[in-house]
Amino acid sequence: MPPPPPTCARAPAMQQVLDNLLGLPSAPGAADLDLIFLRGIMESPIVRSLAKAHERLEETKLEAVRDNNVELVQDILRDIGHLARQDSAAAELARILREPHFQSLLETHDSVASKSYETPPPSPVLDPTFNNQPVPPDAVRMVGIRKVAGENLGVTFRVERGELVIARILHGGMVAQQGLLHVGDVIREVNGREVGSDPRALQDSLRHASGSVVLKILPSYQEPHPPRQVFVKCHFDYDPASDSLIPCKEAGLRFAAGDLLQIVNQDDPNWWQACHVEGGSAGLVPSQLLEEKRKAFVKRDVEVPPASGALCGSLSGKRKKRMMYLTTKNAEFDRHELLIYEEVARMPPFRRKTLVLIGAQGVGRRSLKNKLLMSDQARYGTTIPYTSRKPKESEKDGHGYRFVSRGEMEADIKAGRYLEHGEYEGNLYGTKIDSIRAVVDAGKMCILDVNPQAVKVLRTAEFVPYVVFIEAPGPDTLRAMNRAALESGVATKQLTEADARRTVEESSRIQRGYGHYFDLSLTNDDLECTFGRLRQAMERLRAEPQWVPVSWVY
Repeated sequence: MPPPPPTCARAPAMQQVLDNLLGLPSAPGAADLDLIFLRGIMESPIVRSLAKAHERLEETKLEAVRDNNVELVQDILRDIGHLARQDSAAAELARILREPHFQSLLETHDSVASKSYETPPPSPVLDPTFNNQPVPPDAVRMVGIRKVAGENLGVTFRVERGELVIARILHGGMVAQQGLLHVGDVIREVNGREVGSDPRALQDSLRHASGSVVLKILPSYQEPHPPRQVFVKCHFDYDPASDSLIPCKEAGLRFAAGDLLQIVNQDDPNWWQACHVEGGSAGLVPSQLLEEKRKAFVKRDVEVPPASGALCGSLSGKRKKRMMYLTTKNAEFDRHELLIYEEVARMPPFRRKTLVLIGAQGVGRRSLKNKLLMSDQARYGTTIPYTSRKPKESEKDGHGYRFVSRGEMEADIKAGRYLEHGEYEGNLYGTKIDSIRAVVDAGKMCILDVNPQAVKVLRTAEFVPYVVFIEAPGPDTLRAMNRAALESGVATKQLTEADARRTVEESSRIQRGYGHYFDLSLTNDDLECTFGRLRQAMERLRAEPQWVPVSWVY
């Protein structure tokens, strides 16, 4: 008999799928993300093992011996009817065959064997009052748990018909790991003492108990649900110790904005069970619905004015102060947007299509953008801004600007073909969305320094942005950097103390209003150091897994 194949061997069908995936060309849009995600799944040892087990099962076809066992048992009962009155063994057999549970088992077997999954008719010998009988005394079970004082069991309770019932079991907690208790179990006694009907008193009693804790329970016999693979990024801070609504503060899970959680149970409409993706026990967190109710009427302190910096530019572009319009209308909606949870998915390392630099005017976005472009022109690219002004004698179309008529530009703006646009001295300036696509189609990462409102347009599976917030340092540091730039000839305008304060305030407002979009925040207190950290972040994207919005994947 030949030896079995090694466990690492791939099933033929699986190998064929992988070969086909490797042969597929990389396509623009979301297709390349789909391929990366699919390859990661297909290469998983778990998926390979499942495919191998499936092929093994396909080799052997399992069939039932017969599908009329209910009739067979009725025939047997008729044949041994006269023996049951004379022989104790025959009487015992007849009693077993007439048991409601045995009859139900046979009916289920016959339904599966005949591939008929409709509800079978009730058994003629099944007592209709069977399910209404009182619970026999031997159904009560004793469950032993060993713990130390102060240790949380990971379970909460509710009152149901005057009795304390297990409301939820926290994923990863002591009770969940033991598997001896289930949701719906009725708690009758703890260490021989009746528990009463106060959930908080029972929680305190269990928390302070130490050593062996014996629970007398009435099982519910409910089947536990496997944990769902749902991951979310949090957009608010939460501390259960200060939450007056949580049913058990000790069972709460603390987290901060930006943390990644795995939601393992969503049965309760108000309280989910979650754990940090880095590990640890599960705890209670407010659900999306509950947090929406709490935050719906809380006014957000977000006032992000239109950016006064240049909308777009090039390596040779001259700084101009422009007034924004249209995109600023989104700011009113942004102030009332409820930021709670965002579902995310873990992806293998891949190259983002756009790098978006966000920050207040004067924090060095343009300088960082130009340095990154010059560092690797084969890898990075940027857009050429469009304008309705007439070209100067020394200017050529496509070098610094794309020159179009005002009528054409207004028509494209109305049709939604511009990411953002503004007007300065009677001329329109803007960044066209197709120009971003052109850079991406050329195989480069498109670097953009845009207003925060534009991130909402870019944050799709088509552009897959990596958003970096360039935070302003303190006013004194800003002025010191400005003096150094003046001495080196890089800057021509001196920054006043009032200008520095306004820059810091604007930076704080942007961070409060749009921080949930940021993948990375860098404080630019030294241009060279900040540029080095930015390049390191770009390299990590190519080497480390990434958490992205689930809408980019599915």
